[in-house]
Amino acid sequence: MTPAINIAKQAKAPFLVHAYSHDPKAESFGEEAAIKLNLPLQRVFKTLMVNLDGKELVVAVVPVAGKLDMKLCAAALGGKKCDMASQKDAERSSGYVLGGISPLGQKKRLRTLIDASAQQFETMFVSAGRRGLEIELAPAILAALAAARFADISR
Repeated sequence: MTPAINIAKQAKAPFLVHAYSHDPKAESFGEEAAIKLNLPLQRVFKTLMVNLDGKELVVAVVPVAGKLDMKLCAAALGGKKCDMASQKDAERSSGYVLGGISPLGQKKRLRTLIDASAQQFETMFVSAGRRGLEIELAPAILAALAAARFADISR
């Protein structure tokens, strides 16, 4: 079990875990998950770590089909500018490796935004904390477990 799965279990939240064989040559971890699990790209979400105003690491959960809009993200967090966090900072803060970063069970609890498009689905898929492992759960449950809020942050 990963910390992400353990968080969902401890909360007694309804969820499903989906495993697939990860290809180390895959260029996009999120697209790989969607393809191997036969899911629409809009329903699989990637977990990104960003720097807000160069002072604070935050988590942004956006659909694999879209891109994080840095201006919208900064505005939703009450800041001026967001930049992608370095791989080193993301892995150190979350406790996960790139491609397996989950919004759940991170070493440090960070402010978290989930793109509002997730709310159109009964369930959504995010990394379960390891490459080749996804957790499926309701958007509202993910938001509650991650202490996240919804905002329009992707395009």
